[in-house]
Amino acid sequence: MAQDETPQIYLITPPDFELSRFPSQLASVLDTHEIACVRLALASHDEDTLCRAADALREVTMARDVALVIERHILLVERLGLDGVHLTDGSRSVAKARKALGQDAIVGSFCSGSRHDGMAAGEAGADYISFGPIGDTSLDDGTQAEFDLFDWWSQVIEVPVVAEGGLDAELIAKFAPVTDFFGLGNELWSTDDPVATLARLHAVMS
Repeated sequence: MAQDETPQIYLITPPDFELSRFPSQLASVLDTHEIACVRLALASHDEDTLCRAADALREVTMARDVALVIERHILLVERLGLDGVHLTDGSRSVAKARKALGQDAIVGSFCSGSRHDGMAAGEAGADYISFGPIGDTSLDDGTQAEFDLFDWWSQVIEVPVVAEGGLDAELIAKFAPVTDFFGLGNELWSTDDPVATLARLHAVMS
């Protein structure tokens, strides 16, 4: 990544949301800022729930020419007309996903804080690698992806990298020179005004 480029924004949905409300909330964010990609990251494994959510969000993202990927569910990508999949098991499923979805689909891989997993995922055909959390979250075991990992990656590896998990303005300002994307999820959706929150966080990215 060129050190003078401003990172792009990668949105992550809440693990659970109301179909009557969230798509319009997402639309308002997409209409205000340039977003590179949206990840449907529902905790549910219920196929009907996933399909209805994907259909609703696809309408919003397609109208704005924003990519929509789904977390984990490789088999639902083509069926639901999505742009790709975000894998959560490091490098293990990347080759399988690439073979199933073809070269045009987006295949992303979350590799926690593992340089080795990230490199293996990239070699297996991942379009981007996600590391995190970089800040404190209530969902993890205390392990964090360190600044040095991103600094090294930005200088040595060409595969784009996403920084996510526990982000705040201070961390975004710190990591902006060494990441290609910031993955923002609960940092926005847990606030009263996601649009205003994103504007505030975006202001410290450049």
